[in-house]
Amino acid sequence: MKLRNKVIFITDADSFSGKALVNRLSGEGAHFILNSESNGSLLEAELVKARTAGSEIFVVQRNLCRSNEVAEVLDQANLTLGKVDVLIHNNDLLKPALAETCEENIFLEIINANAKSAFICTQTVGRQMIGNQNGKIIYISSIHAEKPTGTTFAYSASKGAIKMLSKEAALELGRHGVQVNTIELGPMKENPDRFISGLSALYDSYERKIPSDQPGSYEDLAHLVLYLVSDEARYINGTDIRLDGGFLLHYMDHKMKRPL
Repeated sequence: MKLRNKVIFITDADSFSGKALVNRLSGEGAHFILNSESNGSLLEAELVKARTAGSEIFVVQRNLCRSNEVAEVLDQANLTLGKVDVLIHNNDLLKPALAETCEENIFLEIINANAKSAFICTQTVGRQMIGNQNGKIIYISSIHAEKPTGTTFAYSASKGAIKMLSKEAALELGRHGVQVNTIELGPMKENPDRFISGLSALYDSYERKIPSDQPGSYEDLAHLVLYLVSDEARYINGTDIRLDGGFLLHYMDHKMKRPL
């Protein structure tokens, strides 16, 4: 087992990606701190499977934009599981938010949920990892840290902020044996309609824009995360790994404004 007795903190465990991560990593001997908006009710099958595999699990429902709440989670989990070895920041709030019409409160909600929570978790967990002189941080991000969505600029802005946070953290925490990397996801078959837009045709017939014509799944993500958090990836730090099957290599078909 590659992760025997490793303590892994996963944010937004209720999501497709969170469930896939719990399923895959529990089979490698990991224990978990899971932040769940449903307080575990949407994770019942995954929790049963993980506990059957021997995982100890601490489920919480906290506001990750508050450093005191994150610190409290770490203190409580430390009593039963131990200190965090791996942080997987998995927050991925998406709402329609065009630059010319987005309300300020929607912009801040997206930025806080995705980017501010990443900063707070990195800072709080990072202090613990510095004490251990060891640790791994992975941000589950998006190709829209680089490419406009055509439907929510605030989402892209939040993912762009995480992209640079990861670079800064890789430099600072890397001096203390902590590896920090980002996975930028493309379209996944579990939710193919996330970025449907009246402005952009990027996702129209998106399968044909993937060279293999085979969309990815969150199981592919879980396999990549397992590699990155294992000892085999000891020399990978400060990288952005694009997990999109080559989708972003396709140029953007823009729905041009027609003349009157």
